[in-house]
Amino acid sequence: GMAEQLLMMAGAGMAREGFVPFVTTYSVFASRRAYDFICLAIAEENLNVKIIGGLPGLTTGYGPSHQATEDIAIFRGMPNLTIIDPCDAVDIEQSVHAMSDYNGPVYLRLLRGKVPRVLDRFEGYTFEIGKAKQLIDGEDALIISSGLMTMRAIEASDELKEKGKNVAVLHCATIKPLDTQTILDEVRRHPDRPVFVAENHSVVGGLAESVASLLMKEGVAVKFHQIGLPDEFLDAGALPTLHDRYGISTKEVIK
Repeated sequence: GMAEQLLMMAGAGMAREGFVPFVTTYSVFASRRAYDFICLAIAEENLNVKIIGGLPGLTTGYGPSHQATEDIAIFRGMPNLTIIDPCDAVDIEQSVHAMSDYNGPVYLRLLRGKVPRVLDRFEGYTFEIGKAKQLIDGEDALIISSGLMTMRAIEASDELKEKGKNVAVLHCATIKPLDTQTILDEVRRHPDRPVFVAENHSVVGGLAESVASLLMKEGVAVKFHQIGLPDEFLDAGALPTLHDRYGISTKEVIK
């Protein structure tokens, strides 16, 4: 039955015995229901448990009970916990190996079903924990993105290029620890270029606020915009309709 608290405790026990448990459930249940157990049994003890959360953000039409729109906000404040938001099947495949080799607790937002391979087109791309990767260069605007929104950012950049606009895409697959140096270097490279942060997550407490905090602390002043889910419980329905409604479809990113 529904026993995510026990699931996390079992993973902690296995890690104490030297195993590398991959603990899987829906993102919404890992973050909302099992938070205290992850915090005290896994993160505080810095145990080598890998938590895999399916259906992150708005990737299900089942409504608020299954939409983990605030999981990153919930987990960002937890010490010792690495947070990964992969873009596609390439990222997922590589990140599983990377997190297996990494010693410490990790939370990964898992895309489910027939996940496309988008990053294959970028020769030499490799996923690395804690590293953001520039996929496309452009002087007119910069999109910093994670998860499936990197797919949207690439599609938007391709379409906008046909209209004479060159939009850069910086893929930030690791939300925590944030690759602060790469982000600062890329933003400073074209200081007049507007910065958009695109994420499949609430505009509260996710990647965008993390980037905004970094830029403010470093005294970097840019035109800054968020592309993300609103701070509200979202509707149930067909995903294409919901993605348009809540502003994370490719069409809405281009707007």
